[in-house]
Amino acid sequence: MSAIEDKIRGNWNQIKGKLKEEYGELTDDELIYEEGKENQLLGKIQEKTGKTKEELKSFIDSI
Repeated sequence: MSAIEDKIRGNWNQIKGKLKEEYGELTDDELIYEEGKENQLLGKIQEKTGKTKEELKSFIDSI
């Protein structure tokens, strides 16, 4: 498990709020966290925002 997955798992509510602030087009349905599916979640966010996975990981890491 990567450090970013640990951070997502441990701080998801905070991360979710910051993502919604930064990318207003994200919906609650798109930001549903399921344990073990962190990569799929990042993929959904990446698809909706047009950001790369690395850009999203950096954003999440900065929170």
